[in-house]
Amino acid sequence: MDIAEGVLNGSRLALSKAITAIENEHNDAVEIMKKIYPHTGNAYVIGITGPPGAGKSTLTDKLAKEYRRRNKTVGIVAIDPTSPYSGGAILGDRIRMLDLIADEGIFVRSMATRGNLGGLSQKTGDAVKLMDAYGMDIIIIETVGVGQSEVDIIKTADTTMVVVVPGLGDDIQAIKAGILEIGDLFTINKADREGVDKLNIEIEMMLELNQEDVAWRPPINRTIASRDEGITEVVDAIAEHRKYLEESGELETVRQARIKSEVVAMVNDHISRHIDEKIVATKGFAETILDLQKRKTDPYSVVDDIVSNVLK
Repeated sequence: MDIAEGVLNGSRLALSKAITAIENEHNDAVEIMKKIYPHTGNAYVIGITGPPGAGKSTLTDKLAKEYRRRNKTVGIVAIDPTSPYSGGAILGDRIRMLDLIADEGIFVRSMATRGNLGGLSQKTGDAVKLMDAYGMDIIIIETVGVGQSEVDIIKTADTTMVVVVPGLGDDIQAIKAGILEIGDLFTINKADREGVDKLNIEIEMMLELNQEDVAWRPPINRTIASRDEGITEVVDAIAEHRKYLEESGELETVRQARIKSEVVAMVNDHISRHIDEKIVATKGFAETILDLQKRKTDPYSVVDDIVSNVLK
């Protein structure tokens, strides 16, 4: 039985191997993805983002357990910073979720950002598809938490939750630029801290400015994830957002846009690699750079030449 068949037949080992194959770009990675693709599109994908220190891992852990209580299987993709030594994920999130691993209905995988500024590994979308084909009902993507560049999550998740905590000083600044617009719901974690009401009001005010004439008003929930408080309300709020998306037809629109951006990104990646291999790595290109340095030609003409050659 090959890896793709193993994934479709519910083998956890095959799922692990498949994710490793796509992360490390093994020769069989594309074939695996081609085989499993017709079996995707069934899972519901939740993105969890927010500033570092917001308690996203603890919250993810508790949400997974609540979904299990509701008889849902859960896949978790924890996006970790890249190790400067191995290029792999620094497994902070996985260590914090160790007690989930014993549950057969939960599959946790840490992935490195590999220098991706959007806070998402390029391979995250493929890992989500593999967990989807494997049969997970809910897939949670927990991002690395680097602030406003987290907006990449919207391209992968059906519902995006922004997690904030009171007392970070510039807490509203951490979510203001770019990240506020992507939140389908907001969760104030560590809600036993001082300043929770102030933060709640600030988010409400910013939503007032950004949310004129929109059909969905992002709810604001409060949790103390370490004590398991407020978790059922968050899961209920996600269910409400899903219901809204399905009934309004927005879910189809969101998923169509996701497929489009994914195909465009793949085309760009292939063209970029082609240019690196066939043009940048050549002796002629090195000579062109010298000509540019001596001002014998200009970069605009060089780019026109390269593009016209590629398009041929």
